[in-house]
Amino acid sequence: MSQCPYSPNPEWHNAQLNFKDAMSYGDYLDLGRILSAQHPLSTDHNELLFIIQHQTSELWMKLMLHELKSAREHVKRNELPPAFKMLARVSRIFDQLVHAWTVLATMTPTEYAAIRPSLGQSSGFQSFQYREIEFILGNKSAALLQPHAHRPELLAELEQALATPSLYDEAIRLLAHAGLPVDAQRLNLVASGPTVQDDSVQAAWTTVYRHPEQYWDLYQLAEKFIDLEDSFRQWRFRHVTTVERIIGFKQGSGGTEGVGYLRKMLDTELFPELWQLRTTL
Repeated sequence: MSQCPYSPNPEWHNAQLNFKDAMSYGDYLDLGRILSAQHPLSTDHNELLFIIQHQTSELWMKLMLHELKSAREHVKRNELPPAFKMLARVSRIFDQLVHAWTVLATMTPTEYAAIRPSLGQSSGFQSFQYREIEFILGNKSAALLQPHAHRPELLAELEQALATPSLYDEAIRLLAHAGLPVDAQRLNLVASGPTVQDDSVQAAWTTVYRHPEQYWDLYQLAEKFIDLEDSFRQWRFRHVTTVERIIGFKQGSGGTEGVGYLRKMLDTELFPELWQLRTTL
């Protein structure tokens, strides 16, 4: 009797070949749903690239949120070593997303114009997960809740993110916990807008940088923040360059200025005191 084709075979290093009663790779990853989630609305060959580029970005953002929320909890409890690992992972995810733009950049203006009508008013500007990432990192805006008002469950989650101290807020509280003077108003602030530079916070971080051996964990935390924002800035820059390469200075599909809007976002600082102290240190 010949060997069953689905039985372990020495030719394939005894790899399991029969999954009738076992979980396979595709089962574990739910690939049936993932690989059937692409629904081009045009007949153009290039639309699949556009869809997969943005779907994979959203998957990476899901992991970023998972890491950032956990890192914030660890910082809140003054458990910094696990937070270091999580923040380093988020930085590497941004690096991954930087390289992903090079794939989308293979789309020419002519190719994009062919699929543009299929996008309607949809835009990455409306990404719920991206907005939550920015809120956790301290770049908040109550006005940007509006694109999600039609989805009550998403709106509620973003409202909670807006009202929750940012990752950087929790780090500033650690500065005070370490005995460094921070203005009480800034210490208790949970802003609904972007992080604003505070002199007392900058003075506290400057002390950390002048005495790293005394404040070693805080010093490392500050550098993890700088690493993260460095990677975030590179992602933003690659984003605006790719958009300009494909659509020039046309209005974005979501109604923004497109490249003009994205260039303004390049000036946003998530951790302003950590950047400014480098000039005065």
